[in-house]
Amino acid sequence: MRRSVMALTVSAAVGIGSLFGGIQTEASTLSNLQNQKQEIQSERNNVNTNIQEADKEIKRLQGEQQKVNAEIKRLDFAISDTNEKIRVKEQDIKDTQMEIQKLQGEIKVLQERIAQRNELLKDRARNFQENGGMVSYIDVLMGATSFSDFVDRANAVATFMEADKEILEQHQADKDELEKKQKQVESELASLKKMLADLEVMKKQLASQRSEKDKLMKELVEQEQEEHDHKMELAEEEAILSSQEAAMAKAIELEKVRIAEEAERARKEAAARAAAEAAAAAKAAAAKASATTNSNSGGSSSSHSSSTPAPTPSAPVAKPVVTAGNFMKPTTGVNTSGFGARWGTFHYGVDWANRSANVPVVAAASGVVSNSYYSSSYGNVIFIAHSINGQTYTTVYAHLDSRSVGTGSVVSKGQFIGYMGNTGHSTGKHLHFELHKGGWNQSKSNAVNPFAYGVPR
Repeated sequence: MRRSVMALTVSAAVGIGSLFGGIQTEASTLSNLQNQKQEIQSERNNVNTNIQEADKEIKRLQGEQQKVNAEIKRLDFAISDTNEKIRVKEQDIKDTQMEIQKLQGEIKVLQERIAQRNELLKDRARNFQENGGMVSYIDVLMGATSFSDFVDRANAVATFMEADKEILEQHQADKDELEKKQKQVESELASLKKMLADLEVMKKQLASQRSEKDKLMKELVEQEQEEHDHKMELAEEEAILSSQEAAMAKAIELEKVRIAEEAERARKEAAARAAAEAAAAAKAAAAKASATTNSNSGGSSSSHSSSTPAPTPSAPVAKPVVTAGNFMKPTTGVNTSGFGARWGTFHYGVDWANRSANVPVVAAASGVVSNSYYSSSYGNVIFIAHSINGQTYTTVYAHLDSRSVGTGSVVSKGQFIGYMGNTGHSTGKHLHFELHKGGWNQSKSNAVNPFAYGVPR
């Protein structure tokens, strides 16, 4: 799944004067925090605009999907129609094959009749040849013994001649019919071949249509999934920026309180100094007057008076000892992976591993927790925003087993924030730590090598 945590202009919730490391002027610190809050608001507005554009794109794609669905329905109908045509043609082929078989039977009968007539004609020819050629029908008639015999012989001759004529005509008709039947069979065979060819074309068209449908369905599913993921990312980004803005507002309020307390402390110190100066002046005047009186009285004794200096304000309670520098090592363990190219990709942080149970993870510097949540890739993750010497930084603590601070919490350098773990996209128990000079963003363009910024190995 693509990274779901978005562009945090997380300058957010950064730097509260002395709490965040580096002493800054009150006005510049508050102004810096307010500027950073405006940047977050601007980024959040951009994200909301992107969400609106994503909604428009989703609606557009849904419209396209409706068109695709309509096209798929059309293809389904075409496929169904093609299947019906194939069924009809297959039946036509079967019918044609049966007709061909029938014609072949009729042709066989005709061939047998022709063969029989050929034999009859051959017999007649042999008889003619044996009788010395063509029979003389005149001799037959003249051989009559009576008139009635003559009539009988004439009728017999006429019948004989008519029979021969019919045999010849039928023989020719059967030959013509045979040729016609043969042409018909050839035509039927040609039609059958064409039907088979049409059937093959239709089958190919059907396969092509099915392939097109599968392709359209695949594209539809992919587009829907991509847009779903994109909208989820935007929604998560907006939520992160919202928490950043809230943390920033809290940082501004804390800074205002600090400024007010600092002003009150300065006012009290000024009042105390003025009172002390007035008391010292009164005391000096009294001493001078007393010296004048003693001189006038001629007394030899003098009283010795010494003033006790005003007590120095006590130093603030010391914080737990942490390593020097802007950032400390956030956990204990062995450095297993550095910043830079790794396994064909780029590693935007550093890793420490420790097999011990309940390995604590602490804030590398003081700041405000800009986000604390569970990410599909980072697992349990904490983002902390810092303002050090006027520069905004963001540290990331990923794959935690558990988190002990929530979004908006103010943390001190070295403060416990969770335990090392193996959550999210992780292949073993370790802490993945990132340092960004500025806010965190999806492309991680602000990521820097923590070791180059003083983080101990």
